[in-house]
Amino acid sequence: MTENTSLSGFIAIVGRPNVGKSTLLNHLIGQKVSITSRKAQTTRHRIHGILTEGAAQFVFVDTPGFQTQHTNALNRGMNRVVTASLRDVHAVLFVIEARHFDERDRQVLELLPQDKPVILVINKADLMKDKSELLPFIEQVSVLRKFDAIVPVSARKDRQLDTLLGAIRPYLAEGEHLYAEDDITDRNERFLAAELLREKVFRFTGEELPYSVSVVIEQFRQEGKLRRIHAAILVDKEAHKIMLIGKKGEKLKEIATQARLDMEKLFDGKVFLEVFVKVRSGWADSAQMLKTLGYE
Repeated sequence: MTENTSLSGFIAIVGRPNVGKSTLLNHLIGQKVSITSRKAQTTRHRIHGILTEGAAQFVFVDTPGFQTQHTNALNRGMNRVVTASLRDVHAVLFVIEARHFDERDRQVLELLPQDKPVILVINKADLMKDKSELLPFIEQVSVLRKFDAIVPVSARKDRQLDTLLGAIRPYLAEGEHLYAEDDITDRNERFLAAELLREKVFRFTGEELPYSVSVVIEQFRQEGKLRRIHAAILVDKEAHKIMLIGKKGEKLKEIATQARLDMEKLFDGKVFLEVFVKVRSGWADSAQMLKTLGYE
């Protein structure tokens, strides 16, 4: 194999909720395509992030955090997304948080296929005040499985990401690239707009609003470089709607403004965004609604 041989491969990013999988994906490809927040289970869909470096194309598959506690239809559907993602990849990044490894991580580790290369990614390594604690922590985790590589990183600060790419590269397959050189995701703008708005809902409501919130793009029109987007935020109860709108509509206005700014940056053009809040009780346990929203 020469330096100019085309290589490509799918790499699953797997771990329990809130270890930084989406942040890792975004920083690997240099653009936000997967939303992040402190609220667990922010990612609900399988999202491909694409990085092309010369002859090598890395297709990262960001998956929902595997849910072991809640068993509504939404979470069961997301768990199916995780297990399906593992079947068709060339390698797996098992992401954990530095100094924090518990039963939830162990349960995810047990789900990983034995016939795929697994790279242990220890994220948030920069938060370890005493770096001498890192080696004992690595030894503690590495006895649980023979990992093909172990790479401590700080996704948020772009540290050791080149080292991580170097560890993945041997597992890419020879063959033509699957996507164009300048593609960064396989998701369309309509999907990305919904995700960016959902991210801002979580960021501006914190723990106040329950997890069962979703976004539907009801209208998406492009006129030159201007995009006109009408979106609905779905909540379970009238009280959640009041909470989300805020006093004199200020909270909803801030959510919409910040989402619009992110959309304009990602789409490289002006966005006119109108946002409404609608009550749809029990949507997270409705098979029909989940199918409509693309969760099944």
